[in-house]
Amino acid sequence: MTGARPDPTATPASPATPAPGGGPPQDRDGFVADRAATVVLRCRGCGTAYPPGLRHACSSCLGPLDVDRGPVPAARLDPREVAAGPASIWRYQELLPARPGKGDLAPGLTPLRPAPRLAEALGVPGPLWLKDDTGNPTNSFKDRVVAVALAKARELGISTVACASTGNLAGATAAAAAAQGLDCVVVIPAGLEAGKVASAAVFGATVVAVEGSYDQANRLSAQAAEEFGWGFVNVNLRPWYAEGSLTVGLEVAEQLGWSLPDHVVVPVASGALLTKVHQGFGLLAEAGLVDGGPARVHGAQSDGCAPVATAFIDGRDEVLPVRPSGIVKSLAIGDPADGAEALAVVRETGGRLEAVSDEEVVEAIALLARTTGVFGETAAGVTVATLARLAAAGAIRPDERVVALVTGHGLKTTEVLDGRVGPTVTIRPNVDALELALRSIRPALLTSGAAGTER
Repeated sequence: MTGARPDPTATPASPATPAPGGGPPQDRDGFVADRAATVVLRCRGCGTAYPPGLRHACSSCLGPLDVDRGPVPAARLDPREVAAGPASIWRYQELLPARPGKGDLAPGLTPLRPAPRLAEALGVPGPLWLKDDTGNPTNSFKDRVVAVALAKARELGISTVACASTGNLAGATAAAAAAQGLDCVVVIPAGLEAGKVASAAVFGATVVAVEGSYDQANRLSAQAAEEFGWGFVNVNLRPWYAEGSLTVGLEVAEQLGWSLPDHVVVPVASGALLTKVHQGFGLLAEAGLVDGGPARVHGAQSDGCAPVATAFIDGRDEVLPVRPSGIVKSLAIGDPADGAEALAVVRETGGRLEAVSDEEVVEAIALLARTTGVFGETAAGVTVATLARLAAAGAIRPDERVVALVTGHGLKTTEVLDGRVGPTVTIRPNVDALELALRSIRPALLTSGAAGTER
């Protein structure tokens, strides 16, 4: 890899010059100036290639399209230059199919937090880390995928961006559009958590609530994409959007000293996050940039919406659609677009898929918070509850390293804790009342303060 890393708030690309020794033109920073020269969309089914554009399905076989990087291998990543690059997803510019423009919110490079107390509580015998995406601009991993989708949308001259969402994507799309001066429409199923609706509306997006499920909202979005020509990040921009999830796997490897974990636990909605984390690990391994691996990839779903986990448990290759229910709305995709691919990755890597109950989810959210100081939403509860099952089943050895993904902040789904958290005690405003209350509920607190304190 040559040249300095780009500034994520930079203006459009520098004038192109021929690459040394031929090949695609490069800008003065050494990046391929026209990604269309090296990146195409390729059908996952029949292999047909298409030029970059607003397209997500093959016109020949209707198969989904993926980004094909062509001759831009991961080997061009230089760990020293990555470390000196932007503190965002754009440090991996060489593997991303678009360049950021002015106003990009620069998501990514979120903490990889050691979680020894959570590991002890769950019975995980080896080292455990949390990939904590709650610190992204709108507090979820969706900021990553939106950043790449909007970068490509701007390259394509699109002025109105949109999405179908169960909540987090709505907020991420609305915020990124506001920062970049784009019009935004979000389509959501009616009845989402109030915090997630507000996190889209506050940015000025047009919020359309559909009387139906996410899958119905998604079908409406596909029709609107055809009718109005908007750039739907998870419909006609989906191949570009999905590439943002690569950066989760790339960051984990970098933060582990350019090595791979033995296990990674990923919440599953559409299935794209799981497949892209695995793909990111694979790209680095093929380029000889990481030690260890291959990682066992485990998927986590709620039993209220578990089409992929059910197929795994039943030993089927086909992922059958379901009607979502339960409290885990952020993962409530009954007909996951990448479900079959996620299922294949889990089996290929020797992982497992679990479907956990709402009760397990709520208990896991509280346990995560008490032992790590991280407040995760329901998807995080699904991940931690799945990790508990893996530990109980003996799937993790003492010498194995585990990474669990926390993909969104718990302040977005506080409703699930109603009646479970609140004041421990209510007292009159004097110290005698406080002492009396503490003696009845936690007397040890009265002797755990600074030595020598007297009344």
